[in-house]
Amino acid sequence: MNFRSAFLLSLVMGVLSLPTHALTLSSVELNAAAHLGCVLADDALGYLNEDQFNSRFDEAVGDLSEAQVDVIYAKALGYIDGLLFGLSSGEMDVANSRLETYSNSEACAYGAQAVSRTVSL
Repeated sequence: MNFRSAFLLSLVMGVLSLPTHALTLSSVELNAAAHLGCVLADDALGYLNEDQFNSRFDEAVGDLSEAQVDVIYAKALGYIDGLLFGLSSGEMDVANSRLETYSNSEACAYGAQAVSRTVSL
């Protein structure tokens, strides 16, 4: 089992053992979850190697506690699950298209991919 699989398994197990009240997220945690959802989309599309994934994961969760990271990860998985809701396993092209659209969205502007906008009045 590679590091990423072990890490993901431990996060899922941690989320399952959290008390229910932990699912209430602050604005910092919601922003981290949205950022992490973008990282997960890029990873699912194969854009990230393991080092890039780990670096962006750490950047997304910052200095939050392990319990907070578990909840944030669960929320980020929810974003991805919502994107892929209703698709069968044979619809990989549609799944990839949805992930690509999300990854390129304003919500996922990251580093060099960040978009500059000009407003005309």
